[in-house]
Amino acid sequence: MLSETTFSDVQSISMKDILERLEDRRAQARLGGGAKRIEAQHGRGKLTARERIELLLDTSSFEEFDMFVEHRSTDFGMEKVKIPGDGVVTGWGTVNGRTVFVFAKDFTVFGGSLSEAHAQKIIKIQDMALKMRAPIVGLFDAGGARIQEGVAALGGYGEVFKRNVIASGVIPQISLIMGPCAGGDVYSPAMTDFIFMVRDRSYMFVTGPEVVKTVTNETVTSEELGGAKVHTTKSSVADGAYDNDVEALLQMRRLLDFLPSNNLDGAPEWPSYDDPNRVDDSLDTLIPDNPNKPYDMKELILKVVDEGDFFEIQEAFAKNIITGLGRLEGRTVGFVANQPMVLAGVLDADASRKAARFVRFCDAFNIPIVTFEDVPGFLPGTAQEYGGLIKHGAKLLFAYSEATVPLVTVITRKAFGGAYDVMASKHVGGDVNYAWPTAQIAVMGAKGAVEIIFRQDMNDPEKIAARTKEYEDRFMSPFVAAERGYIDEVIMPHSTRRRIARALAMLRHKEVERPWKKHDNIPL
Repeated sequence: MLSETTFSDVQSISMKDILERLEDRRAQARLGGGAKRIEAQHGRGKLTARERIELLLDTSSFEEFDMFVEHRSTDFGMEKVKIPGDGVVTGWGTVNGRTVFVFAKDFTVFGGSLSEAHAQKIIKIQDMALKMRAPIVGLFDAGGARIQEGVAALGGYGEVFKRNVIASGVIPQISLIMGPCAGGDVYSPAMTDFIFMVRDRSYMFVTGPEVVKTVTNETVTSEELGGAKVHTTKSSVADGAYDNDVEALLQMRRLLDFLPSNNLDGAPEWPSYDDPNRVDDSLDTLIPDNPNKPYDMKELILKVVDEGDFFEIQEAFAKNIITGLGRLEGRTVGFVANQPMVLAGVLDADASRKAARFVRFCDAFNIPIVTFEDVPGFLPGTAQEYGGLIKHGAKLLFAYSEATVPLVTVITRKAFGGAYDVMASKHVGGDVNYAWPTAQIAVMGAKGAVEIIFRQDMNDPEKIAARTKEYEDRFMSPFVAAERGYIDEVIMPHSTRRRIARALAMLRHKEVERPWKKHDNIPL
């Protein structure tokens, strides 16, 4: 009996030691680059990789993978410097109960630089997200490839890039840039569905300020070269920017609530207490009496969506068109709308690209699209023509024409020229096309049309005035289009929410058959 008791005591002590050693190793891994580097990270106004993940995911839902992975490099003395995790934290958790995979670059470990082992951790998470058909979120705060590993690091990048492409259109991929993102690191976010940045703390560029100065002799700061302002207003690389880590991560949780888990699940639905039959009488006076006076299209969107909840995409870029996600009867809907407050809502190259990408995203993930139209045409001028307006405009036309999701269009005022066709008209695939009584559908405005048609009467103001009135009466109303069936119904503005909600409910099980093709050839 004595020997048995002794053996049992030894066994329990041994297990206790093993568990303590496990906790010690976990604690060491959680420290990343150590207390000093964590303090430096906080000193820059940034959270650590693990703190970011805790904010993004539901409380205590994170399951970490590969906590103890280390690099295998022996060049340049690297074998003497090994830190568990190797600069990236990976795993999965939930956002409001829905599974989400995540990786977060850890700037405190080798500056978050990508090694072969580091890449393998990300690849594993990408593969699992694709198998599970769940969204993946990448949190970037890193200095690019680990130079000491050379081509092994570059090979790791290539493996990550390939998986970005394979997953595209199958699962939502979101990139949040929370610090530096340079060199090869930028191309993975560039192939994801959305990129968001943190103001004054994050930047993206292929080559940094030092290289730029050496090669082109330009002196530029990191912020001027690739900061959040540059990428949200000029390059359109980023879809939005936030003031700090906390706001950015909370907004990512909000975005994920709008997105389906994959391309087969369909748009998510959340409980809504906003009556779909709600009317808003203020919409009856939204359109000014003067047809050349602007109004805010965003007001219409906010009054139509459930509870005024609208997540705008690329708010600071090409402001003459609005894109974003809202809900109707609790179900996610994509919105595309001309904005008369900016350039009269005209379509230009930037607006066309912005809207085309958003339409294609919605179509890939079976999110219905509502289009609010008030467009006087395409922007004229040499700058637009030299900048490829024809090809960029064709992208939006192509995107709407290839879309198989429910398409509901409401013309609130102007629908002139080729822009009428492009904005989800009945002719390119619109399922339900409504117009307000204030709608004007024509090849061009009355004044310009009359000056062309009745050029011989240009010296007679009375005749021109009469001809202009005649043209306005004939074409500047929705009824000519309605007579031909191009408009399904002329609706009262105050009933817009109810009519759209009913149309989307009717279109819920829409099926479209298209001829087989390997893929299309959109005019890139």
